[in-house]
Amino acid sequence: MTTTRTDAPGRVIPILQQEFEDFRTEATAFLEGKTEEAIFIGFRLKQGVYGQRQPARQMIRVKLPFGAVSADQLDAFGRVAEEYAPLRKGHITTRQNYQFHHIPLERMTEVLEYLGTVGLSSREACGNTVRNVTGDPYAGVRPDEPFDISPYAGAFVRYFVRQNLTQLLPRKCKVAFTGSAQDEAITDIHDIGFIPEIREVDGVPTKGFKMVAGGGLAIMARHAVTIREWVSVDDYLRVSEAVIRIFNAADELRKNRAKARLKFLVHRVGEAEFNRMVDDELMKPWADQRISPEDLLFLDDEEADAPPHPENPKQPGADRAEFERFWTTNVRKQRQAGYCTVDVTVPQGDMSPEQFRGVASILRTYGNGRARTSVNQNIVLRWIPEGSVYAVWTELQALGLAKGGSGEITDVVSCPGTDSCKLGITCSMGLNRAISSKLYEMNIEDPTTRKMRINMSGCPNSCGQHHLASIGFHGAAIKASNDADRQVPAYHIFMGGARGDGHIRIGQLLKARIPAKRAPVVVERFIRYYEAERQSPDEEFNAFFDRVGPAPFDALLGDLTIPPEFSLDNMGEFIDWERDGLYVLERGEGECAI
Repeated sequence: MTTTRTDAPGRVIPILQQEFEDFRTEATAFLEGKTEEAIFIGFRLKQGVYGQRQPARQMIRVKLPFGAVSADQLDAFGRVAEEYAPLRKGHITTRQNYQFHHIPLERMTEVLEYLGTVGLSSREACGNTVRNVTGDPYAGVRPDEPFDISPYAGAFVRYFVRQNLTQLLPRKCKVAFTGSAQDEAITDIHDIGFIPEIREVDGVPTKGFKMVAGGGLAIMARHAVTIREWVSVDDYLRVSEAVIRIFNAADELRKNRAKARLKFLVHRVGEAEFNRMVDDELMKPWADQRISPEDLLFLDDEEADAPPHPENPKQPGADRAEFERFWTTNVRKQRQAGYCTVDVTVPQGDMSPEQFRGVASILRTYGNGRARTSVNQNIVLRWIPEGSVYAVWTELQALGLAKGGSGEITDVVSCPGTDSCKLGITCSMGLNRAISSKLYEMNIEDPTTRKMRINMSGCPNSCGQHHLASIGFHGAAIKASNDADRQVPAYHIFMGGARGDGHIRIGQLLKARIPAKRAPVVVERFIRYYEAERQSPDEEFNAFFDRVGPAPFDALLGDLTIPPEFSLDNMGEFIDWERDGLYVLERGEGECAI
């Protein structure tokens, strides 16, 4: 497979001017009362424009296939955050997108057109479509990768975006390409996942993928099943289409939107039967055509733009210990000698206009103008010469983005929750900040404890991937002990989840719910109990949880689970994090399945 075509950084999805004109026409008709809301919702969702819980405000979700973003695109995000987003920020999601909130519909066409000028698209970022195709942010530079998955992830995007087959699936379809057996992209929780492997075929080393399908979190968390132990890169698109055709034809899934994801079909029929269904689908006439990725590959020669190594690199001084800590947690050596990736830890995944522009400047000055977002809601700078890492770190300090601990306990992950989402029950972003503050206050230095992860979602849907954390929370509500009409924002707690090292582990739900304002105390109690009772300093949290079981943790919650009385003394517990008014459970209907 050879081709001489190359692609500009970050420009994966073709930009079609006609779609912007169509959006302006349809939005104008809706605003003038000429189009029914339900019809317009279906249209705008395919354009990546999502309704918020706040009336007359929209969120735009910008697709970043496999997380790839250029310096020019980061500058563009800075302008969008500054000129169009009232909160002056953009948010990195756990699926490597950027979201911008509270944008009036009247201005949305301007945003779409402007982003299109730098090759960014929100096409099919929402709705019952193939969503953003995620990928390992270290793909192409990992020492342990069989080959770079980026070209093939790009081909997958280009093949399925705007395709008739994928415009009205029973529910959304999430796809991930990981870079190695470490499974940095968490393929096991996706509708379709790809793990690269090179095998000999007729004596020739051949690129291919192990393919999995039917994974997911939310109300029925399930591991994906294997549908192909290995499929060559010449055939992975055809097998993928077979899976999506089966999903699209499963009319029984359309009867209940809560049970409409592919995982419900896969795990109802079982792995063997679903594989038989795939084999049968591949016997149909449509599958006789050759579906080659050759003309669709995303080919970006990053190494050709690699920066030179500095002749007189800046050196740490009194800040050496702090910098070395950052190096330990946030810097990885690339397989290309002398170059590194630098993880920028982005608190709550939120970036200001100044931070967007500052990171873009760092990429141009010290890197090759490329970065990738990660499922940890961080951004990974690529192709940084080892001798430039200290200079990068000092510039990140000026931007407020120099904290270490990428992927560690202080790198807390959460969805937007009631800040914007119609389905949100609690303010998960506020809880994120409260727990982060508690963790920094605790000054955790123990290396084994720092391996823990804490995630939270504002509802059961797991956009914050709470199932995969050592300690995970999802939003709920409980009633006051003395007034059934008064509600308290609260959380369910999951324990012992994990991801990494090639597998996932779904956390176990504890029995009790706790009021939201008590969650930081819960985290502190659990950590202190673990550190006091583990058998050795090397016993990791999940191994400890397996050994002692959930009962001791439930017991630690004892006094924290008692619902508060509604009174002046307890009024604070009836107000969610970062809110002013009394809590009222207001959960709207999400638009994904409309």
